[in-house]
Amino acid sequence: MNKSVHKALQILELFTDETRELSLNDISKRLNMPKPTAYRLVTTLETRDYLMKIREGQDGSYRLGLKLLELGQLVSNQLEIREHALPIMQDLVKNINEAVHLVVVRQNEAVYIEKVDSTRTIRLYTRVGKRSPLHIGSGPKLLLAFLENDKQKEILKELDEETKKRLQQEIKDILKQGYAFSEGEQDANTIGISYPIYNYKNAVIASLTVSGLSSYFTEDNLQKIKHETKYAAYQISKKMGYLK
Repeated sequence: MNKSVHKALQILELFTDETRELSLNDISKRLNMPKPTAYRLVTTLETRDYLMKIREGQDGSYRLGLKLLELGQLVSNQLEIREHALPIMQDLVKNINEAVHLVVVRQNEAVYIEKVDSTRTIRLYTRVGKRSPLHIGSGPKLLLAFLENDKQKEILKELDEETKKRLQQEIKDILKQGYAFSEGEQDANTIGISYPIYNYKNAVIASLTVSGLSSYFTEDNLQKIKHETKYAAYQISKKMGYLK
């Protein structure tokens, strides 16, 4: 166990509903920690916005910082979106009988956080918790398309020039048409179609992805799948506060 990380977490855990403000001296005494060590850790936590200084002076007082609020909101959103999405995903599977996934971005990767399977005998192997590069598959590519430019460039620069050029065109197409399409990218003879899920800030927070064997995605069925998936993504978005 990293001792510095452990001590920093101990400092954060001192704050409760009853103890919302602590001085450097309080922290040092409660953890039986030398004051210079406490000062070094508190200063680092303050720099990273995990703590905020609310009173100046040699023994200034601190409260929990906005970074924790931001991280807490991310956790809340992930739990909330799964709760809201699951019944809508289940209804979608009843309508189209293809596997449906909920995909989000975590640390420059796509993560599958929910899945409802089809009743077909031959199914695709995917699982909740699966991670994928953001440049492979309809769900990951849709999320890549809606990332902020700086983050998008950071991911694209790691790819070879041919892949990067192809992706840049695909990103333009996704933004123009409002959905992502892939064929045979994660598994042979499969198709994926993905639509964005928005939150109350009108920001894309997840992808609703339908995938299955290519032979099931005939032209008429393909149009039905696109229509139903788009509507399901919109229904989830409304649950997340999307107003359009």
